[in-house]
Amino acid sequence: MLSAAYARILGMSGPVIGEDGVARCPWAAAPGVMREYHDTEWGVRVRGESAVFERLTLEAFQSGLSWSTILNKRPAFREVFDGFDVDKIAAYDDTKRESLLADARIVRNRLKINATITNARATIELRPEVGGEAGLEELVWSFRPERSPAPESSDQVQATSKESTALSKELKRRGFVFVGPTTMHALMEAIGIVDPHLAGCHRRGSGQ
Repeated sequence: MLSAAYARILGMSGPVIGEDGVARCPWAAAPGVMREYHDTEWGVRVRGESAVFERLTLEAFQSGLSWSTILNKRPAFREVFDGFDVDKIAAYDDTKRESLLADARIVRNRLKINATITNARATIELRPEVGGEAGLEELVWSFRPERSPAPESSDQVQATSKESTALSKELKRRGFVFVGPTTMHALMEAIGIVDPHLAGCHRRGSGQ
């Protein structure tokens, strides 16, 4: 495998070896917050309602922005959204909405803030029907494909899948918003429903 710098010069998109001698997906080749996320979180299963809801919410906020922006703002997101406690978020009133819009530490997008509250309420509605507080996690994981893709380069990575499209459709049916197929595919990668790492990346197969 090539070094990260040489791979960029050649415009290649397969795994690259960083300055530490470790092969990674190319977007995580350089030291920093993105590499840390790649090496410790991306593609690793999270458990529990609030953990899954956090990832769903942050993927929605990421739309149109860089993921590094969201990661850098994540501590503030966790603080202002009460640790992504679904019951607390579902009870937010107009005063709380306005305080969120005024907080420069997070992404101040009214539609996405409103979507978070809407999705918290939809998550509560899942509980009686789908596994209590495990409902959101169970529903999302029920769309796991039989086989995880194994791309060899970034060019082969899909932005959506039939499973993410089906998950998007089901969540929308249940009242969720900002859960399009691309966002849901990113969620499925983030929480290990599919293995998102390229073949040859040192994190391939480390999610479960």
